[in-house]
Amino acid sequence: MHVRIRGAIGIAAVAMSLVAAGLVVGQPGVSHAGHGHVYSAEQARAMAEQQAIPGSEFRVTCAASHRGQDDPIVFQNQSGVSHMHEFFGNRTTNAFSTLTSLRAGATNCNPVSDKSAYWVPTLYKNGQPVAPDSVTIYYQGIHDREKAVAHPQGLRYVVGNAKAASAAENPAARWSCTTQSPSSRDFLVCPPGTKVETYLDFPTCWNGRDLDSPNHRDHMAFAVGLVCPPSHPVVVPRLEFLITYPVNGTGLSLGGTRNGVNVTSAPGYTFHGDFMNAWDPAELQRRVRNCINAGYICGTDGNP
Repeated sequence: MHVRIRGAIGIAAVAMSLVAAGLVVGQPGVSHAGHGHVYSAEQARAMAEQQAIPGSEFRVTCAASHRGQDDPIVFQNQSGVSHMHEFFGNRTTNAFSTLTSLRAGATNCNPVSDKSAYWVPTLYKNGQPVAPDSVTIYYQGIHDREKAVAHPQGLRYVVGNAKAASAAENPAARWSCTTQSPSSRDFLVCPPGTKVETYLDFPTCWNGRDLDSPNHRDHMAFAVGLVCPPSHPVVVPRLEFLITYPVNGTGLSLGGTRNGVNVTSAPGYTFHGDFMNAWDPAELQRRVRNCINAGYICGTDGNP
């Protein structure tokens, strides 16, 4: 049986619908600035400080779905131009995906009420692509959880720096080995008997207005000192990817873009991830209310 986490103060009232309040507007025109992004020192510190913070949560488990050189956020409607990505969740995700197409598609996630699209660069071992062993998506309340609201339909954003030239340029990257606690922004040499795993944490503050932004990041922010900035006042659950791969040792690389060319040899510190929300709205709201707001740890069924 799950219990309340320390500090929870009980079930908060469900937040007023953001759509009804006029807080959600249509997706603006975007310029596809790409996955390259240098975080400000303040945002980088906030990102690193929040990586180990526990909270209330519910989870989604998925399997690898398909692989392709598409990216419906950065290269929308441009098939085959991205570096190689590993897609999980919605089975129909491609360069032309929209909220409508995702909601009409199928998913390999549990629960099936989550038809969202999730993707990361493909991992390679000695030049051969490796599908994840398992994928868990955590939705977590790590600050102001009583105020957290469900992600609006169609919200999309990315995290990480695919064009990082060093580990210092991508505080989002976090690699480790199963059964071991140390982590690194670049690949670790995982010993026999362990597997490579990676964690990726997304921001928790939304500007309450835009479903996307020109660089696919500016409508979201990390909470500095666990407080959302005035420019991004709406608290949403933190997404955390936990991806385990059936490999260890050396010879690891990622799909990526180096010097304008798509490659399969990008370093581990270029890791990044993408999210397009296509949950059933009522089911997502129920989980946020009963798990995140209420201060519980829930499973895939959204029950404490």
